[in-house]
Amino acid sequence: MSLTLRTISREQHLAYIQSLPSASHCQVPAWADVKTEWRSENLGWFDRNDQLVGAGLVLYRQLPKIKRYLAYLPEGPVIDWYAPNLDDWLQPMLAHLRNQGAFSVKMGPPVVIRRWDAPAIKAGIQDPDVKRLRDVQATHVEPRAFEVSDRLRKMGWQQGEDGGAGFGDVQPRYVYQVPLANRSLDDVLKGFNQLWRRNIKKAEKAGVEVVQGRYEDLEEWQRLYEITAVRDRFRPRPLSYFQRMWTVLNNEDPNRMRLYFARHNGVNLSAATMLVVGGHVWYSYGASDNIGREVRPSNAMQWRMLRDAYAMGATVYDLRGISDSLDETDHLFGLIQFKVGTGGEAVEYIGEWDFPLNKLLHKALDIYMSRR
Repeated sequence: MSLTLRTISREQHLAYIQSLPSASHCQVPAWADVKTEWRSENLGWFDRNDQLVGAGLVLYRQLPKIKRYLAYLPEGPVIDWYAPNLDDWLQPMLAHLRNQGAFSVKMGPPVVIRRWDAPAIKAGIQDPDVKRLRDVQATHVEPRAFEVSDRLRKMGWQQGEDGGAGFGDVQPRYVYQVPLANRSLDDVLKGFNQLWRRNIKKAEKAGVEVVQGRYEDLEEWQRLYEITAVRDRFRPRPLSYFQRMWTVLNNEDPNRMRLYFARHNGVNLSAATMLVVGGHVWYSYGASDNIGREVRPSNAMQWRMLRDAYAMGATVYDLRGISDSLDETDHLFGLIQFKVGTGGEAVEYIGEWDFPLNKLLHKALDIYMSRR
C-alpha cells in the first residue's frame, strides 16, 4: 500500500476523527488550541486513491534561542498501528517533520499491550512479594502490541521513560478503565466492590446531589481544584487553562467537555471534568474539598458520570492515569485503590517513543528536561 502524507485542514482532520469509533482527546484538532505554548499542524495520510486513511495532531515546541523544534504527537498519530508496513506510515512522517525543523519526534501509539482485571490487581496488592503491576500476571495480553514495539525498535525509535501516572506533560502509560460495551448498568454496579457500593448508597441517603456545571461555574471548580493541589502537593493549572479548554473543545463539539459537581446542603464538595470523543469517555481532572468527605461525594459523582457515559452509548469509561506501584507505602497507591473499586481493569499502553532526528540536540533536550 503506497501512502502519501501532507498537511490537512482542521475540518478534514475533525471529519476523519468523527468517522472513527473513537480517538484520544489529545488527537482532536481543538487540542492544539488548549496547548497554546506549542505550534501545531494537522497531518493526513492518503492511500493511492487519495482517500484519507490516517491523521495526526503534531505539537511543536521550540528550543530556547534556536529555530528547532520537538515534534510531539500525544496519544497519536491515529493510524493503522498493526499494519505490517508500519515503515510506510512512519517514514514519510519523519521526513516531513525533519523538513519542518524538528530535531526530535515524540509520539504515543494508542496500542494496548496488557490488561489486568480488578481481582488480579487485588490479589497483587495482598501479596507481600508484589510491588508493581508488571509483577502480576496479566489477565489479557495483546501479542500484536509486542510486534509493534519490535518494529519501532528496528526503525530506530527509542522507548521513552515511563510517564508515571500522567502528571505533567507526558501521557500516562498505565490507565484504569471501566468497559461498558455489552454490559447492563446493573452489571457495571455489581462489578464495584462493596465499599464503593456502600459509599454510593451512603451519599444517596445523605442527600448528595450531582449536577452538571456550565462555563460560569469554572471559578467554583478552580476553588476546589486549588484546595486539592495544596492537599496533594502538586502545582495547579490556572483558571484560564480550564476556561480555554472548555471554550475550544466545546466549540469543536458541544459535548466534548463536561463539568460535574457533587454537592451537599447546597455546598459543592467535589468536582470533575469529563471529555468525550466518540465512544470513549474520560474522567479528566478531579477536585475535592477537605470537608464533607463522610457523605462520599466523589463516589456519587463518579457513579453519575459513569451512568451519563453509558447513556451516551460509550464503550469505555476511562479513569485515566495510575501509577504501576502496588506498594501501600507509595504516595500514589491511594489512586489505584480508589479506581480498582470500580471493578474495571488496569490497562498498559506501549508507552511513548522518541526518534532523535538530531542526536546532539536530542541529548541536550534530555539534559535540560532532567534539570527541570
